[in-house]
Amino acid sequence: MLRLLRRVPRALGSAAAGLRAAPAPAPPPRPLLQPAPRPCVRPFGLLRVCAGLPRARGPCSCGCSELHTQGDKAFVEFLNDEIKEEKKIQKHKSLPKMSGGWELEVNGTEAKLVQKVAGEKITVTFNINNSIPPTFDGEEEPSQGQKVEEQEPELTSTPNFVVEVVKDGGRKALVLDCHYPEDEVGQEEEEESDIFSIREVSFQSVGESDWKDTNYTLNTDSLDWALYDHLMDFLADRGVDNTFADELVELSTALEHQEYITFLEDLKGFVKSP
Repeated sequence: MLRLLRRVPRALGSAAAGLRAAPAPAPPPRPLLQPAPRPCVRPFGLLRVCAGLPRARGPCSCGCSELHTQGDKAFVEFLNDEIKEEKKIQKHKSLPKMSGGWELEVNGTEAKLVQKVAGEKITVTFNINNSIPPTFDGEEEPSQGQKVEEQEPELTSTPNFVVEVVKDGGRKALVLDCHYPEDEVGQEEEEESDIFSIREVSFQSVGESDWKDTNYTLNTDSLDWALYDHLMDFLADRGVDNTFADELVELSTALEHQEYITFLEDLKGFVKSP
């Protein structure tokens, strides 16, 4: 009230003084108005209107128990197109077989190749998770008129793999941790160079699923080259050579692509369901 009186002209000073003394009349009571309920409207944005009031995105109060988002609908449409395109470029409808008599066992993202040779059991295990090398940030964007498929490189799965060699009746297994080294820019590789390398070597107890840190582990970074070459020849004599490594990449890539399509289908079903 004082702020309003400061703006009253001086000629009305006496009248303003009378206003200060007289109590202000109580305002008449306002009628309580309730907005008329409306049916729930599926939105085209981040908000929807239920019972006449804007509400944040969430389960609808009308009892339908669904998320009313246009984004979910667009997400499902995108996944439908993505699944269709991935199936179109899928090279293998079934997993390719390895040469050399390897038996394949698949458990989700983990694969195991088993072979028995002259009193020895050789097991190669790998997992396709995080097996695709990241793309370079400096890749150029596709130019006008150029299709995205022509610009994007083919994704290849190059997983780390572990070779376990067990003698019949033996209590220890020779375990070799192998990987595909990243290509160095500007370095020319020899024609007969190995496409994979041994990273670590250790003896582990037969039947142990985990690599124990208490067992001595030999890192090949500081290993004598003659010993390293003998280890590579040891693997080659048991069928783990460049041909095997090439076929393993093809198998792993097919398995990774198969799991990716399954993931997209599961994701579509999850988003689409109420």
